[in-house]
Amino acid sequence: MKQKTKDKLEQLELWFGGQPGSIVAFSGGIDSSLLLFLARQWQGREAAIGVISDSESLKRKDFQLAQTFSKQFDIILEVIETRELEDERYHTNPVDRCYFCKDHLYTDLQKISVKYPGFPVLNGTNADDHGDYRPGMQAALKYQVLSPLADCGIGKEEIREIARHFDLPNWNKPASPCLSSRIPYTHSINRKKLVEIEQAEDLLNSFGFEDVRVRHYGDHGRIEVRKEDLPRLKEMQDSVVGKIRQIGFPEVLIDEEGLVSGKMNRVIKSKV
Repeated sequence: MKQKTKDKLEQLELWFGGQPGSIVAFSGGIDSSLLLFLARQWQGREAAIGVISDSESLKRKDFQLAQTFSKQFDIILEVIETRELEDERYHTNPVDRCYFCKDHLYTDLQKISVKYPGFPVLNGTNADDHGDYRPGMQAALKYQVLSPLADCGIGKEEIREIARHFDLPNWNKPASPCLSSRIPYTHSINRKKLVEIEQAEDLLNSFGFEDVRVRHYGDHGRIEVRKEDLPRLKEMQDSVVGKIRQIGFPEVLIDEEGLVSGKMNRVIKSKV
């Protein structure tokens, strides 16, 4: 591990040492996985609580990974259901959709806090997240949810470096934002679309494409894979596109730009 990363890790350990315990909003992604793992290492089993929402916008694979991860490292995991799809403010998909999602999550986490008095609620926000449009951070401020990774200046690459050092099984797992992020703002979100997106992305994974997005535009789907994977995708385009159409997409296109995380936020940034 680089010395700079070690120094930040020591700072994070001191941060945890000043807390009686922690309740970590857990998604199965690498950021919250590392945070929860370190809480368990430094605070002990009874003081490090993971909480995951069995949400319709969370991939089933990520939900299962989170459960397996918790068992592997002997972590107490609470499962809640946030039901954000029932909220019109969410399913109409405004540009601040993420705020309403986190508002549901953090409201339910406050209820969990009653069982663990004095334990702050933590999220996996890291130092690099401040560079993107993330209205969910406003919800974190509202509910006084803490972000120790960001507070200690730990970014994405350092998170992977630390996770690899501790041999976490998902240290190199591609980012997996919620399924709703594949739907353009103002296009309504429903369970059918989320299921179609997940099945299409699982299909791409089965063809050997590890880091993928399938954007759902209603009348068509748009496939994103890493730029270096585009030639291989085009070689098997007929087979892949045909199978994705069978899932329920009337038309399927390949995005020639390749995978770009947060691509849906460009429409917001262009208006700023």
